[in-house]
Amino acid sequence: MELKSTNSTSVFRNLDWVTVVIYLLLVVGGIISVYAASYDFDNASILSFDEFSGKQLRWVGLALLAGLVILLIDFRIYEAYAYPIYGVLILLLIVTIFVAPDIKGSRSWLVLGPMSLQPAEFAKFATSLALARLFSSYNFNLNSSPVNYIKALVIILLPVGLILAQKETGSALAYMALFFVLYREGMSGLVLAAALCAVVFFVTTIKYTETMIMGLPSGEVSVFIMIEMLIVAMLAAYCKQLIGARNVLLWFLATGIIAWILSLCGVNIPGLAFFLPVIGIALIYCLLLMFKGPVKPLLITVGGAVAAVIFLFSVNKVFNDVLQHHQQQRIKVSLGIVEDLRGAGYNVNQSKIAIGSGGFSGKGFLNGTQTKLKYVPEQHTDFIFCTIGEEEGFIGTTAVLLLFLALILRIMAIAERQPTIFGRVYAYCVASFFIFHLAINIGMVIGLCPVIGIPLPFLSYGGSSLWGFTFLLFIMLRIDAARREHHSY
Repeated sequence: MELKSTNSTSVFRNLDWVTVVIYLLLVVGGIISVYAASYDFDNASILSFDEFSGKQLRWVGLALLAGLVILLIDFRIYEAYAYPIYGVLILLLIVTIFVAPDIKGSRSWLVLGPMSLQPAEFAKFATSLALARLFSSYNFNLNSSPVNYIKALVIILLPVGLILAQKETGSALAYMALFFVLYREGMSGLVLAAALCAVVFFVTTIKYTETMIMGLPSGEVSVFIMIEMLIVAMLAAYCKQLIGARNVLLWFLATGIIAWILSLCGVNIPGLAFFLPVIGIALIYCLLLMFKGPVKPLLITVGGAVAAVIFLFSVNKVFNDVLQHHQQQRIKVSLGIVEDLRGAGYNVNQSKIAIGSGGFSGKGFLNGTQTKLKYVPEQHTDFIFCTIGEEEGFIGTTAVLLLFLALILRIMAIAERQPTIFGRVYAYCVASFFIFHLAINIGMVIGLCPVIGIPLPFLSYGGSSLWGFTFLLFIMLRIDAARREHHSY
């Protein structure tokens, strides 16, 4: 690979200014939104460093300075020192576990005099660089060896484990977004399908527990039926065994009808004693199909069904014994199992009231009653979107979402035009983090997701989040600005 010389003039000439403009619009909107969310009638100056808006303005100034420095650094530095940068951030995460003070049950903030920083936010760009460096290694192919999967998973899951040790679940979950990058680089879609099934099974099992069918909660019965349907679908679509899929489907229908008739006759059939043998016989039939069908797809089908059943049995154990009480309450509130309007559900309920009261055009800047009367806790950080919804209404929230959509689509376009694997993988890491934060934060605010403390990029108050996302974005812009310097691969 031959590289041309680079200078600051060429960097700014080749810089993707569309992305920069969107970034500036969002950070300016963040300053205004933080000011509106934390507005104090006694001290209304947006420039006061005693107010959140003034502090955010200072963070923005420092972020812009950091972004400029990032653009002036030789782009080859980011690839050459990707692993050392990752190692430094991993060490910082380890140190944080032991020296960070306990703040609201979490040990994730390093206090440096008057300033507090959250290393988990900075570890995002470091993890992205390390993952991109791995994929750009000579002759690396994700599917060529299980060892390559292990390497990628270690890079992703190591910071996850350390952040979980800091009791910062929300920040740790954000790194799961990087699995979308693995999918883009060749990981089987079955992994994402399995993750989706796990979420559906978990929600169904937890939510529907009151009605009993065959001695089992209706949620568990529903999951057993979904597992049966998945076996049929996998046989037909993945294994290309149409006759086998038909036979298994007829088996499930016949046994289901027989069980229904017996129940009408007053015969009590224990659910586990019914579903486990029925599914087990279907899986034995799938194994027999291997004598005249594709072995690997059939083994994956059988293994997936067994894993699904084991997962079903573990759901209640994990929910009741592993998750903490406040996490259980947040999930129950989000699923509508309980209405805790004065406890775990208070933030979300007040947030929905604020957004709903904004209507189409909003109540006007600084005229939001929910905001001014401080009904929504953390309204300048994780719940900043409700301030926009109340004061700017549907028009304001739509504008924000369109800006984020434009940013994400632009990042993905930048990823696809990269001449190097390193640049492409890193850009998709950036896009994945933005997609996750946007989806989960908005979901929290409107009650579709449990409250897990995920900030809205560039809009929520906080220096760590703002700097972390600025580093992510501007490193990508610097790598992209050098794409024309690559002419031989």
